[in-house]
Amino acid sequence: MLCVSLFPPFSSPRDEADDAEPVPVGANSQQRMKPRHLQMIAVGGSIGTGLFIASGQALKQAGPLGVLIAWVIVGVMLLKCVASHPSNDSNRSPAPPRTRSITQALGELAIVFPVSGGWSVLAVRFVDRSFGAAVSYNYAALWCVVLPLELTAAAIAVQYWEAAAKVPVAVWITVFYVAIIILNVFGTLGYAEEEFWASLLKLGVVVVFIIIGIVLNCGGGKNDYSTYVGGRYWRDPGPLADGFHGVAAVFVTAAFSFAGTELVGLAATETKDPRRSLPSAIKSTFWRVTVIYVCTLLIIGLNLPYDNPRLLGGGSDAGASPFVIMVERAGLKGLDHLINVTICISVMSVGLASCYAGSRIICALAETGFLPRQLAYVDKSGRPLYATLFVLACGPIAYVNCSSSGETVFNWLKALTGLSTLFGWGAICICHIRFRRAWKVQGHHVDELPFRAAAGEYGSYFGLLVIALVFIAQFYIALWPLGGPASNPADRVQDFFLSYLAAPVFLFFLITGYAINRTWPLRASEIDIDTGRKTFYTAEEMNAWRRERRNAPWHIRLFRMLFTY
Repeated sequence: MLCVSLFPPFSSPRDEADDAEPVPVGANSQQRMKPRHLQMIAVGGSIGTGLFIASGQALKQAGPLGVLIAWVIVGVMLLKCVASHPSNDSNRSPAPPRTRSITQALGELAIVFPVSGGWSVLAVRFVDRSFGAAVSYNYAALWCVVLPLELTAAAIAVQYWEAAAKVPVAVWITVFYVAIIILNVFGTLGYAEEEFWASLLKLGVVVVFIIIGIVLNCGGGKNDYSTYVGGRYWRDPGPLADGFHGVAAVFVTAAFSFAGTELVGLAATETKDPRRSLPSAIKSTFWRVTVIYVCTLLIIGLNLPYDNPRLLGGGSDAGASPFVIMVERAGLKGLDHLINVTICISVMSVGLASCYAGSRIICALAETGFLPRQLAYVDKSGRPLYATLFVLACGPIAYVNCSSSGETVFNWLKALTGLSTLFGWGAICICHIRFRRAWKVQGHHVDELPFRAAAGEYGSYFGLLVIALVFIAQFYIALWPLGGPASNPADRVQDFFLSYLAAPVFLFFLITGYAINRTWPLRASEIDIDTGRKTFYTAEEMNAWRRERRNAPWHIRLFRMLFTY
């Protein structure tokens, strides 16, 4: 009975035609997001504790080179190479912008099928209901758990200030919780505007940090930075903290720092013209990976040794942030407070994003029949009201942290989130591979797509390969953690599941679904690629678009190649 309640559509026999039924296309979406909102969600939406705080622990575990290796590998998996190739044949439509890897596979799907619930719902259409249910449950659970985690992180970050530290943690949890509830009243527009301004602040602080880091490295500061630093800390204590073991240990941290990238595809359904706004937003991923993450981590690795005592403390508050440690070592008074304010806003921003993403996924699950139908209710303002209340109801879990056993409970909650993002990215790759296969089998050509991945299925296969390697690395670390395994067998088992709990939970959902439904994934010829498919331009409009792009000045073409579509 438990399994049947978890997978209600599987409790009765279904034929193959039912398995291929259309998924909802989000007719109730108000489409209030503007291109500037989507741009900022892509560029700064996932910048948070993963970069500001967790990067310090990663530096301690892997060293400066190890951190760069892990972040570059995960970043390349998400990244794309941009190359627009207009056709020279005047009778053919211009070739759409070409991209590759996960963000671009997501863009291709989101533009052609702007469905409510995004890629998690498309998993039902392109694979089958069992796989779609497992992916959607996993993704919804991720965001429901993220909300209390971020509320606790915000309360801890505030305690960086002595006056705030005197106030009980529960009070600060309440303050941030109420703020998130108020912002949710404004629905999609409230989330979009908050993300826009919060991302501007985060980007500004990161750019200032990079500039200051360059100056300090050249000897333009005080104290430890009064003389030229250069690559001093790459020589002593060295570039790698613990060899391959250290690099393997930070892959999940790198993935965690990129979590939320896929929200661009979810938000695209709430813009008026995803064909124009989404490609530009996805190209912004390149700048986030190269400028924001790689440059920032390089600056941190050049200016901080991985054996710094405060990094070795392994704290989760702002005091353990490499940003704060570096500016304090340089004697830059006041800047540490700005960074901590940014951390607090970033944490609250992620909490708000958890409500946005979680409510949309839960609403889509209800529309698809995997959750009670009442959760699919959308009010006149386009807010999935009951789904949002469901996610917000998870917020009070944060108060568990105030009890004596709170830390243990939260460690297990964090264990659920550790690998969930990777399962989501893997599902995007699988959906893209299945879509391309069905597109070809059913007689279509890739030139018909308004936006396509240049590497096609191969880019998605590459993404799956990297994700599999990250899972293997995390399995290795779960068995042989840094510092060696615990001597007590019970502690070893606990440590393993604290690192790998998300995997058996996802497999439980997946295996249970297939066991109840007793079906195989849909064949390519059975996949529905017509219902809800978006057609943007007529042949005349596409030809006019091609001519305009071909005749544009070179600087306009360059700008479009780098930043737009």
